[in-house]
This record gives sequence, structure tokens and C-alpha cells, in this order.
Amino acid sequence: MMKQAQKLQSKMLAMQEELGNRTVTAQAGGGMVEVVANGRQELISLRIDPEVVNSEDVDLLQDLVLAAVNDALNRSREMVADEMAKLTGGMKIPGLF
Repeated sequence: MMKQAQKLQSKMLAMQEELGNRTVTAQAGGGMVEVVANGRQELISLRIDPEVVNSEDVDLLQDLVLAAVNDALNRSREMVADEMAKLTGGMKIPGLF
């Protein structure tokens, strides 16, 4: 049983490394704001279309950025959960991701 746990731990470390290199992309406002995040739920890039930058409507830009960031982070969490399910055979292990 210990060997199986060590093997699972080794696979999980490898998966974490791989997921750190994988990315997801999310957009808001019909692509006016685009965010890329990795499997560690870190933002990699943020692109804002110059057309949406308007000093008189900062609230719209803030809303678009928040929507895109939240969507990217949710997609990243889903990607990690999907990969974890493959690794654990669908078993939910408390404390893992």
C-alpha cells in the first residue's frame, strides 16, 4: 500500500509540473479582454483591446477584466480537476486540489 501511495504521489508531482505548463484562455466582451492562465491558477497574460479603453467608462473595463480573469481561473481549476480525476480514477481525495 505504501508503494502505491508513493507511486501516486510521484504521478501527482509530475502532473502538477505538466499542468503548470498548460494554459487556458478566456475572453470577455466578445474578445475585447483576453486572459491566459496556467494550471497553477496563475495569470500568464492579459490583453485589452484599445477600443475598450475609455477613461469615461472605467467600470466597463473593470467588469470585463474581472469576468475574463474569473473565467480563466475557473477553466484552469476544471482542467486540474479533470486531470486529477484521470490520475485517481475519479476518486475524490480530500486535500488534493
